[in-house]
Amino acid sequence: MGQDDVSGVPATWTLRFGPGVRRRERGRVLVGGAPLGLLRLSEAGAGAVDRLARGEPIGTTPGVQSLARRLLDRGMASPVPSPGSGPPVDELVVVIPVRDDRLGLERTLRSLPTHVPVVVVDDGSPDPVRVELAGVTVLRREASHGPAAARNDGRALVDREMPDRSIVAFVDAGVVLEPDTAAGLLSHFDDPAVVAAAPRIRSSPVDGSARCRYELDASPLDLGPLPSRVAIGAAVPYVPTACLFVRLDALRQAGGFDERLRYGEDVDLVWRLASIGTVRYDPAVVAWHEPRPDLVGLVRQRIGYGSAAAPLAQRHGPAVAPLRGSPWTLAVLALLVSGHPAAAAVLHAFTARKLARRLDGLDDAEIEAARFTTVGLLGAGRAAARATVRTWWPLTAIAVVLPVSRRAAVRSLVAYAVDRAVASPSRAWWVVPLTLVDDVSYGAGVWWGSIRARSARALLPDVVTQKVSGRRSSGRFTMRSRS
Repeated sequence: MGQDDVSGVPATWTLRFGPGVRRRERGRVLVGGAPLGLLRLSEAGAGAVDRLARGEPIGTTPGVQSLARRLLDRGMASPVPSPGSGPPVDELVVVIPVRDDRLGLERTLRSLPTHVPVVVVDDGSPDPVRVELAGVTVLRREASHGPAAARNDGRALVDREMPDRSIVAFVDAGVVLEPDTAAGLLSHFDDPAVVAAAPRIRSSPVDGSARCRYELDASPLDLGPLPSRVAIGAAVPYVPTACLFVRLDALRQAGGFDERLRYGEDVDLVWRLASIGTVRYDPAVVAWHEPRPDLVGLVRQRIGYGSAAAPLAQRHGPAVAPLRGSPWTLAVLALLVSGHPAAAAVLHAFTARKLARRLDGLDDAEIEAARFTTVGLLGAGRAAARATVRTWWPLTAIAVVLPVSRRAAVRSLVAYAVDRAVASPSRAWWVVPLTLVDDVSYGAGVWWGSIRARSARALLPDVVTQKVSGRRSSGRFTMRSRS
């Protein structure tokens, strides 16, 4: 399966344009998406966007179908599947890896749709898992080899014994699905381009402690409230396999989970699936997961997640880089941190002016270029502030001690504290210290994984040279009217 081998978007679906997408030149130019870019439209194409923006169905017109696919692939719009669309639930099978979590497994099993076969893979639990429920098969591994191996074993059993099933749902023990979770995710598979779909995974409140409230704000499983195509460089670059629905034929083509990865195996698989077809994140569909039971558990989890960065960098290059930006953007940031705001402003203005000359006669090209460069600078600035603690904290600690770099390090730390406090929905005082623990733990894992892999790739920024707009990265869409 490949993107060029699929037919159109379902005719009864509608589109929802992203909140950052803007229309310029009387609707003939769309600006937005992820990565940020612009799309030029013919007169007929602009009229089609008018209708789609009003919520009209996509329909069967080839030109509108092509336009809808372009908008989805560029991250300018997200699909709104028709209620009840998608394959029936009897094409679904659920695989649950579990180790030493009997209560979590029971919660998950109770939340699953009835009459759906389930494969529970016991990954070497000291007390073997026993389930006395119809339709549930328990596959026992005597030794634990991690969730990747457990999920692969479950999928292999499905291939052998359930050849009529076309979609597998990987659901971790402890994840609780809402009544409409399965139907909501299955509806995305009405689009033949979609190879996987994931819900928003919210943190279940256990008590009123600061730690649990922090998880409600900042759970690493929660990818936020905005729908997105999932891919490197997209607004949502990855999704966890704590709850992930996948076409079985695409999973076979991707080669399944990499069993050498104890952490990050889900990110690795999702990126390989995204190279085959479309992976969708739909936050309107929700599943729930309890947070770690204590602060020690949170720290261990974050260290484990960080340790996956180095092996993922070996497989996917700069996709896991802690900071990404153009040489111009990174130079402006360096000037700001080093205490030269006037020079930074001059360089930023020069960058915007240089970009304006590449916008091919776009109305208000200077304004759009300033917007592009400023949005990029702010995004890179936030990433740099967090990387100061999240990934580079050993270097930051040294910089604070050295007189020559102390002021720059302090500026970065202040920017980090302000960003974390403002980014938190709760805006509570305890957010910054808990975020600090979270990020330092993750960074410790990154360094540990990099030392083990004998590679610094996961620690280095990604310097990108492609411009955001202009002939090289903007697109033109022309549609002939059939009226």
